[in-house]
Amino acid sequence: MDSYTNSDESFILLQDRLKSSYYQWINNHEVSTSVVVIPSLTLDQRMLEEITGQIYYEQRLLCMLMLLKNPSLHLTYVTSTPISPLIIDYYLYNIPNIDVVEAKQRLTLLSCYDLENISLTEKILKRPRLIARIKRSIAPDSFAHLVYFNVTNFEKELALLLDIPLYGCAPSLNHLGSKSGSRKIFKETNSLLPIGYEDIQSIDDIIRALVALKLEKPDLKKAVIKVNEGFSGDGNAIFTYPNLDNFDELEFYIRATLKPNTKFVAHGMSFKQFHRKIEEMGGIVEEFLDCDKIASPSVQVRITPGGEIIIVSTHDQCLGGESGQVFLGATFPANKVYATEIAELSIPIAERLRDLGVLGRFSIDFMSAFYNNAWHHYAIELNIRKGGTTHPFLMLQFLTNGEYNYKTGTFTLADGTERFYFATDNIQEERYKGLTPLDMIEITTIHDLHYDSVKSEGVMFHLISALSQYGKLGLVSIGKSHEQTKQYYEDVLTILDKEVSRVF
Repeated sequence: MDSYTNSDESFILLQDRLKSSYYQWINNHEVSTSVVVIPSLTLDQRMLEEITGQIYYEQRLLCMLMLLKNPSLHLTYVTSTPISPLIIDYYLYNIPNIDVVEAKQRLTLLSCYDLENISLTEKILKRPRLIARIKRSIAPDSFAHLVYFNVTNFEKELALLLDIPLYGCAPSLNHLGSKSGSRKIFKETNSLLPIGYEDIQSIDDIIRALVALKLEKPDLKKAVIKVNEGFSGDGNAIFTYPNLDNFDELEFYIRATLKPNTKFVAHGMSFKQFHRKIEEMGGIVEEFLDCDKIASPSVQVRITPGGEIIIVSTHDQCLGGESGQVFLGATFPANKVYATEIAELSIPIAERLRDLGVLGRFSIDFMSAFYNNAWHHYAIELNIRKGGTTHPFLMLQFLTNGEYNYKTGTFTLADGTERFYFATDNIQEERYKGLTPLDMIEITTIHDLHYDSVKSEGVMFHLISALSQYGKLGLVSIGKSHEQTKQYYEDVLTILDKEVSRVF
């Protein structure tokens, strides 16, 4: 217990350094800065296995390379496996007004050379010499901090070993971002949320919640069962209620049909495995929102070390899969009809999280249903970490130096023109397998698919390393309208299909 207490106290002191140095840094960008990026997905490994090429998701934060346009900044980027120099050059040469040779002198790339199915942070912790190299890469007397995808006790341990603070939420607050924790925060802030029940721990709890939901809302046809620590929809299951004329034996029929009437979002997930996840992590049961006109927007928020709440962006999420629960991509900004509404609904939630000690980036997912001539926004989930909408927005921001105004729902450049984007991590085709990073870069160059810094529009690719083995690729297509961004995306698919059909 003493060891844990000492570690906890040391971490608090470490994070206090971030707060004290932040004001000096924010007021003087010429201050020497060191950013260490550890893009570890320290999440449930069973669910991560459902993501094709998940090891390469560590490269989604390569957009952070664009920080190097600040000549006072040093960047260290650590991955499980080495990144091709071609990919590094691809990012650096797309940064406007940068001396690439000089920028590389301020960049340190390190690798574990390890494909083991554990998180990147765990791999680093097993390598004291690598930790020493990371420490040596930090510029002396610089404002240094760690950037993670999400923070657990592993990331906390690494921060203490490196003796630099992390710009993120303490792992002791992670429960706030669980499905149950999210519902409790939404209730505390009087947010609209689906009818449901949290702190589910067993099959019996699920059955009782399903019965209670049906009694409260007799016309309900489906319910969603969610594992507390699921992500991208892969911890979700959909239960379809049996057709009953009366509810006298409702519990009996739900118990009898629970297994056959439950469909899992994650491919290959069995009822037994899902049950085990519920017992291990807990979960929630809530109504399945069903409406003729429905949308899935999200709001990305940042809480600074000084306690300032910044509405970073709004998105309309593109969901797919058989149940419509899987995150496939996003359009930015969210629909102007409700972008400002969801941003304003997020402020009291952010204020509550700030008061509880949350720091850094997080997002709030909504389900928005249109009925009675108005949009109704149901708060669904908190993600106290970076997510699928983090890297596309960072890419846009770094490339264009534009700003998002949540009060107007617009992203504007210095010349007053607006920009939009469509982003996805899920371009995947069997016939794309075998395309190397060099092939991809050649194709984008020949067909003028790359981002144009003069026009501030075009396409930036990510997950390029996943292309050859998995036929998988991600992109951010930036344009002057939503229609233009979708056209860029369609052009990419058309050209890729044409190129893989060529005979050499």
